[in-house]
Amino acid sequence: MKYWDFIYYIDIILFILVAATVLYLAFFAVASLCYQHNEVPKARKLNRFIILIPAYKNGTGALKTVVSALGQTYPQRLFDITVISDHLDELSNFKLAQQPITLLTPNFTKSSRAKSLQIAINNLPQFKIYDIVVILNAGNVVEPEFLEQMNDAYESAGTKAIQAHRLSQNRDTAPARLSSTFEEINNSIFRRGHITIGLSAASAGSAMAFDFYWFKENIKDINTMFDDKELEIRLLRQQIYVDYFDDIFVYEEKTRLAEDFNRQRRRWIASQFMNIARHIRHLPKAILTKDYNLMDKIIQWMLIPRLIMMIIIIIMGTVLPFIYFSLAIKWWVLFATVLFTFAIATPNYLVDEKWDKTFYLVPLILLSSIFSKTLIGKRLKAYVNKKL
Repeated sequence: MKYWDFIYYIDIILFILVAATVLYLAFFAVASLCYQHNEVPKARKLNRFIILIPAYKNGTGALKTVVSALGQTYPQRLFDITVISDHLDELSNFKLAQQPITLLTPNFTKSSRAKSLQIAINNLPQFKIYDIVVILNAGNVVEPEFLEQMNDAYESAGTKAIQAHRLSQNRDTAPARLSSTFEEINNSIFRRGHITIGLSAASAGSAMAFDFYWFKENIKDINTMFDDKELEIRLLRQQIYVDYFDDIFVYEEKTRLAEDFNRQRRRWIASQFMNIARHIRHLPKAILTKDYNLMDKIIQWMLIPRLIMMIIIIIMGTVLPFIYFSLAIKWWVLFATVLFTFAIATPNYLVDEKWDKTFYLVPLILLSSIFSKTLIGKRLKAYVNKKL
């Protein structure tokens, strides 16, 4: 094969893969613009909640979440809180023990959120009956009306799983602003856009409510590091619709450092590849049975991760003009399409005076992720952190 043929075929293959991902994102971003807010009626029944807060090495965040969860307008006799203290320091455990909650302190050799949730479910009092499980991450902050809204939404949805709207509570550094933006893009594309056309909303792993008995039955034998995705695929395989409520807010603290931002993205990319390896076998059956929710989820996992997608577009759009100019034009069009897609999926409140500075640092943050183990990566990381 000639050198130019090799370049041509690599260019075409990469472009088809990236373009498929961009078109998928663009379709649901446009669909999200058609989302209609519906008033949620008051529930006829007051359900009993158990709030589970798995906390790994985040005592300050766990205490913050507990304080906000205790300040509910919902009747206190109808909800309990369990915190799973996984490697929290003694002072944090002492402060948590002063609160009217159940505090569990397992000593895991190898920690995972699934283990924390399993031990919480297994240690609930036998004499108490719950209707709904709510999962909050340590550091999440909820409003006083949160459980009231969840109760109303759960009855209105008529399903066994609902997802609330996660929002950032801090945007004080470039990585935090990027995380906030990506979170809202996810809400637009994978939640509002999906439910607008009748598909199941994506699970975020926290700020979720599940039917208690369904959750108890399904969490007990999950042994992966990505329990949220395992629960999500089980919901879809059992044809349980995940509804999304845009007006129920859960505030989450975003990472402030570029290094943490990149580490988080690499973990999510690893999760995506692992999920597709484990569950692609379900795709043929989903197609044959016209199970559109399961089909969509597996296809979604097969798409190129957005971090890798942006890196490919930037590299191809930058390098190709020096090799064969006309090959680069389609990549520039694709880059413009990506920017347009992200623009319509980003809420207006995030586009403030700090956005220009954040946008300028995006390529540097991406490059520091690529070369994280090299001298170039370390210098880029230092420069980005200096500009935060």
